[in-house]
Order: sequence, then structure tokens, then C-alpha cells
Amino acid sequence: MPTVAQSTETDWVSRFADDVIAESERRAPGTKPGSGSGPDSAPVIVVASGISPSGPVHLGNLREIMTPHLVADEIRRRGYEVRHLISWDDYDRYRKVPNGVPGIDASWAEHIGRPLTSVPAPAGSPYPNWAEHFKAALTDSLAELGIEYDGISQTEQYTAGTYREQVLHAMRHRGDIDAILDRYRTKDKPKKQPQKQGQKKVEEAELEAAEGSGAADEDDGGSGASGYYPYKPYCGGCGKDTTTITSYDDETTELSYTCAECGFAETVLLSEFNRGKLVWKVDWPMRWAYEGVVFEPSGVDHSSPGSSFVVGGQIVREIFGGDQPIGPMYAFVGISGMAKMSSSKGGVPTPADALKIMEAPLLRWLYARRRPNQSFKIAFDQEIQRLYDEWDALERKIADGSVLPADAAAYARATGTAGGELPRTPRPLPYRTLASVVDITAGAEEQTLRILSDLDPEHPLTSLDEARPRLDRAENWITTQVPAEARTVVRAEPDHELLTSLDEQARESLRLLVDGLDSHWSLDGLTTLVYGVPKTIAGLEPDAKPTAELKVAQRTFFALLYRLLVGRDTGPRLPTLLLAVGADRVRKLLGA
Repeated sequence: MPTVAQSTETDWVSRFADDVIAESERRAPGTKPGSGSGPDSAPVIVVASGISPSGPVHLGNLREIMTPHLVADEIRRRGYEVRHLISWDDYDRYRKVPNGVPGIDASWAEHIGRPLTSVPAPAGSPYPNWAEHFKAALTDSLAELGIEYDGISQTEQYTAGTYREQVLHAMRHRGDIDAILDRYRTKDKPKKQPQKQGQKKVEEAELEAAEGSGAADEDDGGSGASGYYPYKPYCGGCGKDTTTITSYDDETTELSYTCAECGFAETVLLSEFNRGKLVWKVDWPMRWAYEGVVFEPSGVDHSSPGSSFVVGGQIVREIFGGDQPIGPMYAFVGISGMAKMSSSKGGVPTPADALKIMEAPLLRWLYARRRPNQSFKIAFDQEIQRLYDEWDALERKIADGSVLPADAAAYARATGTAGGELPRTPRPLPYRTLASVVDITAGAEEQTLRILSDLDPEHPLTSLDEARPRLDRAENWITTQVPAEARTVVRAEPDHELLTSLDEQARESLRLLVDGLDSHWSLDGLTTLVYGVPKTIAGLEPDAKPTAELKVAQRTFFALLYRLLVGRDTGPRLPTLLLAVGADRVRKLLGA
């Protein structure tokens, strides 16, 4: 297998890694980036992701993690020390009750405005609060995907006073922050260009894809009678952020606030008070400076004029004396056969959902092969079979050396990390074949093993474990994503009415097929047989090139076989179906 280093000529991950290393050298000239501790060494290279566990963390959110992961992994492969920081924005306010989440009801609305870590988890959850419930499912998936990271809880950071000096500094410079924000508040919104309807829908979907994240609020604080403040206390009475600061003294750090929700009011010393946080447009750049972040991507909603990433670049330099990270915009991730993803609308597929129907390397590959600004779809419908075919074809190109460099790099990044190879299926049989077999057998292991062993009689499968985990993923796809009415049910008895209505040519076609079963009993052999019968009927040689007329005859023959075997005009690929049904039962159903 080629290494990433051999295949990076046109690889976007390598180009970003080059930029990150160069930026690290710029920030600490004369030192080797990521060289660790020591008087002549630079800090470890930091790349970052931010995830708000406000609901199911979906496959669009995964791009926020996968993009820096791939770049960090490339930097590690080059021998540098790098830290991938995932900031859990669990001290964000609970904004709305999401749809489609089991174990909750309308009563959760009473918690709107409280930190995510102060909201009860859905009923029946083993986790102590809302944020931990939704973090847990994602962390399991990240482990399966081979993603190495350091997680930081913003609840823990703020309530421990970790950012105290940064909070006090922001409050002292609140006038300067307000002036920066005002540069964008006073700008006229850019005129929208005429859009095609399809383009408009895609852009709207992209802008909503980050819904549910802390960043989605684009909160820059507010100005009241006493001025602008970049800090928001959580109320000491009701625990919500429905508070307004009424006064603040820079010298004593005495802060007074009132709560619009419950009427509570108090005066505290901000130098000792830990129940609040900087507003988002100040919080994000503060953390860039505090953590020394060199690379962090952002969604399309953060890249417009006046958005948090653009404004953050001004604030991190002018207020906190830091540098804005290299920040590529990442585009929308869709689901094949589903509407666009939004955490608040419910039913959005998560990484855990995807990993039930596809192996981790395939999911990694979908993110690795596309530049961050390219949108793509993840298949939960029949398209997953084509994706697996494409993946298997790539593996064959890797094996015979015909692969393009960028494709080889994406494959290497998908199948392993700097820490080693990801688990893989020993005998990766075609996904569509596995799906057809488990569809027909309803997962019966003995029958499944018999059929899979017949696929290649010269090298029969000796155990289903050889086909796992791909076999299990295909079975999960059939049982969870394929509607019951689309499942394959083999007829119990022959369709005598149809058989007696056939003309002589159709009967001869069935006879040729039945007579050739034993001598063609393998996947390749049966493929040759079912395509060859119409050629023989037409008086053509077995290797004859298909004509328009022959293709019509083949489709007609295939439809007849499907009706006699499964009572429909279509079904799984016929060679697989024949293997699954078994020669004796095929003969019976075809009237032999």
C-alpha cells in the first residue's frame, strides 16, 4: 500500500499541513514547530474543533472534526508533535427543544436559556445532563474512526475560573470590542445576486447546517443603558442567561445584573465570579489566543462579512494580542435520499448511524477525498452500494499501481492514521452482494455462509467472521434503511399460472438456464449464464457484443426470472439471487 508521503502531489490535506507548519514557524521563528518543551523549542502545534452538544451531533458537524483531524494526522506523520483540541461548547445556552429526540417532551422548554450542562438528559439516559448525553454518542464514534484528540469542557473552564484574566481583560476593553463590532454593524448588507432555485436551496441548507452549535447564535453581546458588555452572567436565581448587566467597575470588578426571567438581581465581584461566559464573538477569538490555535475550520455561516470568524480575526489581534488561525470554510454535507440536516428538526443521521451501515475507513474516505469547500452526500439509500463499488475499485487500483496520487493519498488517510491501520474486513466481498444475501436469508447464518462460500468455489469462505464487519454493516443497512415493502421474499410455490402462459421461446430460455445451473454455479458463472441465455436464443455467440435488440431481450428475460422467483419485476442481482435461492429451489420455481 502506498504511504501518504508517496501520494501527496495534489492532496488538499498535505497543502494545509504545509501551511500550518509554515504558520507555526512564523509565530516562533528559529524553532522547529511542535518540538515540545525546552528552551529552544516551539509550542506543540494546535489545531482545533468546536462542537456544541445541544442535540444529536450529525454528519455535517463531523466535518468540523474530520477536517482538522486529517491535517493533524498528516503533521504527525511528518514527525511533529500536534494537539487536536475539541472544545465542547457545553456552557452554551440551551436554545430550543429539538424534535425527534427520544425521552423528551415540551416540558424541556423550561430549561431554555440555561447552560447545556444544567439541562436534564433525556429520560432514561445514564448521563448526568443534556451535554454529556449527546457527547457520549459522538465520542464512541470518534474512537471507532481513529480520531485522536484532547477534549475540553467549556463548562469546566469557565466555572473553574480558567479564563478569569481573559474575561477581565475583555471587560476592560469593552469599548474597543464594541467599536470593532460596530464596524460591521453599520455596514449595509450585501445585495443578493439572483439565484437559481436549486442553488438557493443548497445555500440555505448550508447556512442552516450548523444549527444547534454555539456559533449559530452569532452573539456579540448587547448594549443597554449602562453601555456594551461582552460578558453574560447566568442568573443566580433561575440559572438562565436572561440577564442584563446594569453596572460594572473596572477597578473593583464589581458587577451588577438583573434577570428578566425571574426578577433576580445581585452584585458580584467578577474577579471571583465564575457563573457566566464571554459572548460568542468574543469567546471564540479569546480561545484562539489562549490555546495558540493555528488551524481551525468553520462552516459557511461564519465566513460572511460580520460573522464570528471574520470579526474574530479583528478581536484576536486588537484585543487579545493573538493570531487568527488558518481557517478554511467547509461546505454542506448532505444525505443521499434525505433532506438537509438540521439538529433542531430531528431525525438527523449521526456518525454512529453511519457507522452502523458502513465501515470506518469508508466514512473517513468520504471526508478525505473532498476539499473542505466541496459539498458531498453520505448515502443511506441504495447509493451506498455504488459507493462501496467505487471504494472496492479504488482498492484494486491501489493493488495494481494504476491509482492517481491524490486518490492514493485519500485512501491511505481513510484506512489508517499516524498511529496505525484501522480494523478491516479480511475478505471484503461486494457490499451489494452481501446486502442481497442477508436480505434473502433474513440473516440466517448457516444459509448465509453456504451462499457466500458458493460465490468463489475455488476459495470458499470458511467462516462468516472473514466477511465481517462488512457483512454486519450490510445486514444493518437492509434491516434499518430498506423499507419492508422493498425487501426480497422468495416465492414458496411456483407461479403455475404464469408458467402455463409462457410461449415456446420463454420456455426454452428457462430450460437453458436450468440446464446450465450446475456447470455455472458460482457468482461469475451464473453471471455468464443469465446474460448468455438470451444470446443463445438469438443465435449469437456467448461473447457477442450487446445490441439494442439483445439488451431488450435480456431485460425481458430478467423480468421473467424475477416474477417467477420473487413475484416482482425487479430484485437483487440475479446471479446473487440464484445462489441464495439454491439450485434445487430454482428448478422447482422455474417449473423444471
